[in-house]
Amino acid sequence: MKQSFYIAIVFFALSVISCKENIEDNGRLNVVTTTSMITDLVKNIGGEHINLQGLMGAGVDPHLYKASAGDVTKLSRADVIFYNGLHLEGKLVEVFEKMNATQVTQVALGEVLDKNTLIGSDYFASNYDPHVWFNIRYFKQFVAEVTSTLSRKDPQNASYYQANAKTYLAKLETLEAEIKAKVATLAPEKRILVTAHDAFNYFGKSYGFEVVGLQGLSTATEAGVQDVQRLSKFIIENKVKAIFVESSVPRRTIEALQAAVQSKGNEVTIGGSLYSDALGNAGTEEGTYIGMFTYNVTTIVEALK
Repeated sequence: MKQSFYIAIVFFALSVISCKENIEDNGRLNVVTTTSMITDLVKNIGGEHINLQGLMGAGVDPHLYKASAGDVTKLSRADVIFYNGLHLEGKLVEVFEKMNATQVTQVALGEVLDKNTLIGSDYFASNYDPHVWFNIRYFKQFVAEVTSTLSRKDPQNASYYQANAKTYLAKLETLEAEIKAKVATLAPEKRILVTAHDAFNYFGKSYGFEVVGLQGLSTATEAGVQDVQRLSKFIIENKVKAIFVESSVPRRTIEALQAAVQSKGNEVTIGGSLYSDALGNAGTEEGTYIGMFTYNVTTIVEALK
């Protein structure tokens, strides 16, 4: 209630200001993104011809993210907003709804996907698992939508955006081939991925992994004792060698799972920390979508061999 009132006040104040006021007055499109995966994508396409601001950095959980006053200001002054949608950024829904009354172009990238191909979920209001960036084919569709939107909003630089998209799509093709080759080195019976929450279902579907998350699809729900006991039994029965923490989820849930397995006289290692709902630190390989995906697959395969 308090946040809703605060957001309303900020929007009212901004409505007094010219809706054309830019974040930077340099003639470029002002673009705001939510998750770090989308920020990296838009950076690759928009390059030097856009002013880009991402709301969520490394280690930020989009399921729990709430808009600050500064975020609302950025969103209100943007020309274009790109976000995941499919209810991933659930606590920003109210902000996006208020944006409908402005001239800002909003693009929920997940909404461009064929819903018949998505994984269902009763938890999310969209009724679909929103972690779609772990299917590279979907991410390529994001590239096409971002390119189309930027070209339409800024036609004089359309050829620049389209050239960048062609280059980036080629890199995604290479990434996909490398991932398939890496996964092929892991025996099918060892392809069981146990993580803090179910962010990797699209990855599992694409590359033949059985994916089991301790917390379910959203980090908004806490894992209980029964969840830990159920999953520890599964790990023992399936001789799972390693389990994984996630950069945007506290370690304690997976550490509790490891302890439960050990209490029954068995061993399971923590195979590493995976990037699920956010990229790594800016300026690192893992701070890019391609680097994140490469790191995750290498970590998973090496730990489960």
